[in-house]
Amino acid sequence: MDTRTRVAVSAALTLGLLTGCGDDGGAPAGPAAGSPAPQATGEPWYDEVAAASPGGTTGGTGSPCPVPVTFPLADGWTAKAIEPPKGELAELVGEALTKRGGSTVRCEVDGRSAGGGFVRIWAADSPTVTPRAALESFAAGAGETVAGQQFRDLRAGGFDATEMTWLATNPLVEEEDESRNWALAVQSAGQTLVFAVNEGLITERTDVLPAYRLAVRGLAKGE
Repeated sequence: MDTRTRVAVSAALTLGLLTGCGDDGGAPAGPAAGSPAPQATGEPWYDEVAAASPGGTTGGTGSPCPVPVTFPLADGWTAKAIEPPKGELAELVGEALTKRGGSTVRCEVDGRSAGGGFVRIWAADSPTVTPRAALESFAAGAGETVAGQQFRDLRAGGFDATEMTWLATNPLVEEEDESRNWALAVQSAGQTLVFAVNEGLITERTDVLPAYRLAVRGLAKGE
């Protein structure tokens, strides 16, 4: 992929150009199941950042997030399907916006109207890949320089899960600032799912972690 294409990919991801318009405003979710007590204050996990207040739920067949789990949405955040690129954008970047490290994006939970960022949900293309292997491939699949990877096993709602955090540096950004990333993977109904968030140029950990924590701690089996 040449420099022009990489710049287009980065810009499109930042602006969320591919999100659909189907909101899922279900009934407010109950208390987040399986919420673990804070384990690691500060860098890199920031477990002291509390989960957001729930404002709905999504996931399962027929929802904007068609994956075999359900999870709570933070108040003011909405689930949106990810549409394949079309027209000139599709010709320029192809699958670069929907594929990453052996996974395909399924949906996005958008918190921009509530002052947050995004939680994106991906499904591993291979049904046999383990959560840890899916996370390792996902982190390495964005064409960024990855460092400081750490893993931990925990309970996420009704699932055993593996969580990863790492630092990424985008070679296309002149300042080469590092961004902190978090992702959690679970297996359900023959699929390995990855929930991912990151700090960005205009979002901080307190913008993205509360909605992410609410989602992963409230995971339940879907249909």
